[in-house]
Amino acid sequence: MPRDAKTDRLIFALDVPTVDRARSLVDELGDSVSFYKLGLELMMTGDYFELIDWLLARDKRVFADLKFFDVPATVGRAVEGLASRGVSFATVHGNQSIMEAAAAAKGSLKILGVTVLTSLDRGDLDDLGFDCDVQALVLSRARRALEAGCDGVVASGLELTAIRAAVDQRLLVVTPGIRPVENRPADDQKRVVSPEQAFTDGADHIVVGRPIRDAQSPRAAAEALQASIADIPLR
Repeated sequence: MPRDAKTDRLIFALDVPTVDRARSLVDELGDSVSFYKLGLELMMTGDYFELIDWLLARDKRVFADLKFFDVPATVGRAVEGLASRGVSFATVHGNQSIMEAAAAAKGSLKILGVTVLTSLDRGDLDDLGFDCDVQALVLSRARRALEAGCDGVVASGLELTAIRAAVDQRLLVVTPGIRPVENRPADDQKRVVSPEQAFTDGADHIVVGRPIRDAQSPRAAAEALQASIADIPLR
């Protein structure tokens, strides 16, 4: 059956400790979610690629959020291997040569450069030695990712308007740090926006984890989120 591009805009972060828990959540969510992010936690189970194959067999899309960062040749070979697995998106950190190596090896895989993690704020950047504000750093990294041949970036919703005004519209933007409700004090996400605001400001996809995973009914939470963005036009 034809894929619903609007439903695909929601990427659920499958941040759970076991593949059994991941499969259980996917089964519970059913057709309310069609796109899944698999990160480092599931990679460490040893069954990461088995889970990718299982998701693809169920007509789901996969975002491999492994944030590759190594010497360019190593990153290129890792991306080439991942590209053969049928995933849609993958993330890379790093300088121009690392991103260029990833882009050169991507095949049909879309490469996303990480700008600034949504768990970091101005104080964290000061600690890391970055002598610029968050928005300036995000815009610099977004421009460099596009120049390197990447397809897009991962960026907070707080920088979406600036990205869309200052960087080529071809750039794909995936936005984490989405909170449909007020952020909890214990939450490590610092730079957050609502789903509606993210798409209004120019996101192509949003990544949502805990607000769905930790809900009393994950499926109901996913369905409510999909309903809240259904009338927002595709970019």
